[in-house]
Amino acid sequence: MKKIPFTLFMTLLSALLLQGCGSKVFRSYPSREATSIRKPTSSSQMQDRNRIPPTQRPYVIYGKTYYPIPSAYGYEERGVASWYGPKFHGRKTSNGETYDMYGMTAAHKILPMNTQVLVRNLDCGKEVVLRVNDRGPFAKDRIIDLSFGAAKALGVDGPGTARVQVTALGEAEQPMPGDHGQRRFRPYQNFNEGEFFVQIGAFTNKENADRLTESMNGRGSKTISQVYNHEDGNRYYRVQVKAGNTLEEAKKAERDWERLYPGAFVLAR
Repeated sequence: MKKIPFTLFMTLLSALLLQGCGSKVFRSYPSREATSIRKPTSSSQMQDRNRIPPTQRPYVIYGKTYYPIPSAYGYEERGVASWYGPKFHGRKTSNGETYDMYGMTAAHKILPMNTQVLVRNLDCGKEVVLRVNDRGPFAKDRIIDLSFGAAKALGVDGPGTARVQVTALGEAEQPMPGDHGQRRFRPYQNFNEGEFFVQIGAFTNKENADRLTESMNGRGSKTISQVYNHEDGNRYYRVQVKAGNTLEEAKKAERDWERLYPGAFVLAR
């Protein structure tokens, strides 16, 4: 048997060792695995973003960033309302509609588009139901911008501003498959007449909600417990008491229940 020269033997041995090490390095090379993992995540993130309507994405005005909230559920605030009219009449609103200053609409900085809100003038007690179809106001200390028609109905057109309470009468529903990301709002044809409830509590523990529901029914108040899956991952059981068939009756019931359950608010069905 012919002997292999020592130098050739060492060369062949080195090549085999390098080939083996090279194979191991390739299999464990982190960027290959990281790339294959990151791609679907990135694609998913892009799809999630595409499902979010533009009016629900954060936006910047005068250097300040505003973050629209995903749901109008339970929303209520007090502050100063103003109104906008001729200068914007006929222009496009934030959701693409043509602004009608004589309509019953409003601009809000963070509520979902098409949210129906009850706006009450705290100085005179006048109330009106409006639909949010625009963004604003961006003047300091203003919480809602009314259309001229709404301002006139509330008695705000003269003074220009007024202290108001804004209450969401319903909530923006989550997008469902096939909705192409468009958020829908449960329609109420007539907010002055219908089936009204006052929510007096929301629990993550179903037994607590059931106990309160049974207790209220035992006192003669028609009460239901409604399941609500919040997008934060929690499931809430909302306890709601029947409050009449008119908005006036419901608001009176809300004031009565609020004495026992602070934070109680009206919902329409």
